[in-house]
Formats: sequence, C-alpha cells, structure tokens
Amino acid sequence: MTQDFTESIVRQRIRGLRVARSWSLDELAARCFLSPSTLSRIETGRQRITLAQLVDIAKALGTSLDQLVEPEGDDDVVIRPEPTSSGGTTYWMLSRERDRRGVTIAKMRITEEREANEPQVHPGYEWFTVLSGIVRLQLGTRTILVHPGQAVEFSTMTPHMLEAHDGPAELLTIFDHDGEQAHLPGHRHSVG
Repeated sequence: MTQDFTESIVRQRIRGLRVARSWSLDELAARCFLSPSTLSRIETGRQRITLAQLVDIAKALGTSLDQLVEPEGDDDVVIRPEPTSSGGTTYWMLSRERDRRGVTIAKMRITEEREANEPQVHPGYEWFTVLSGIVRLQLGTRTILVHPGQAVEFSTMTPHMLEAHDGPAELLTIFDHDGEQAHLPGHRHSVG
C-alpha cells in the first residue's frame, strides 16, 4: 500500500468524522490547534500531514491515532473460517473470538457418526437454524425434528442434545458464553 493511498484514507477518515459530528472546519481546527486553512489543505490533500498534527486531530475527534491510520484491507471485515472436526461434528467459527456482542456464531455439520453424549445442562439460551438435513433435538423429555429453514431457541437449563436425523445436517448456531464453553471444541466440556 503506498503512502499516498494511506494518506488519502486518513484524510477521508478525518473529514468523515468531522462531518459526522456536524463540525465545521473552523470548529475542528480550533479543537486541534490548527488554522482552518491548514485543516482544509490536509483534508483535500494539498498538504502532507505531520505526526504531531495527526495526534492532535485524532484527540480532537475522540479517536486514537491507531484507528485513524489503520490500513484498509478486508481482514477486519472478512472472516475466513477453518473447519474443526471432532467425533462426527465439524465446526466453522463465523465470528471473531470475544465477539463484541458477547456471542459466538458457528456453522455446524453433524453426522449420524457423531459420538453419543448425554444431554447437557448449562446456564443461558441457545439458538440455531437448520441449513440442510434434519436435526433431532432432544429437549428434556421431548424429541423435536427441526427441518431446513426452521429455527429454535430454548433455555439451556433444559437437558438438551443435538443429533443428525436420516443423514448429515448443517446448522447455523449462536451461543452465548456459557453455550460456547459447553459445546465448542477446546473448551472444558464435551460437545453437546
């Protein structure tokens, strides 16, 4: 990435943050101790930005220098999940670790070879939707067949277990922290 390209992005960010706050050039210039004409030249690319100016502008805009100059790319947007398999279940993590919403989103593929487990109980709620195949949900004393396009949500304080029914099944699931600990590989509990 060239320096001119990076500076162009930084200039767009400065102007975008200023406009988002409904500040005029005069208002931002006063907050970062620059003249309005200097700030205008920075925003339009007619003047190079010094590190000292960037620090003052970032502070005035209520952001960090790192956020202002962070390179553009797709790694902060695109998640490239790698499959993890364990006993008839394959997981693709579709959210980043420690997701800001406090949930973990995963795609799961379960087969009839999935290792038999006992139903699990843990605090929280679980949600999933079936993408393909049929999922047999053991929920307390009930057995529920969940078909493609259907979604379920239930309290995980009820003993529960998922199995593939008549062939492999794929589902999209959202776990809260407790569900992640109980169901995903690498955590202290076995897969449920």
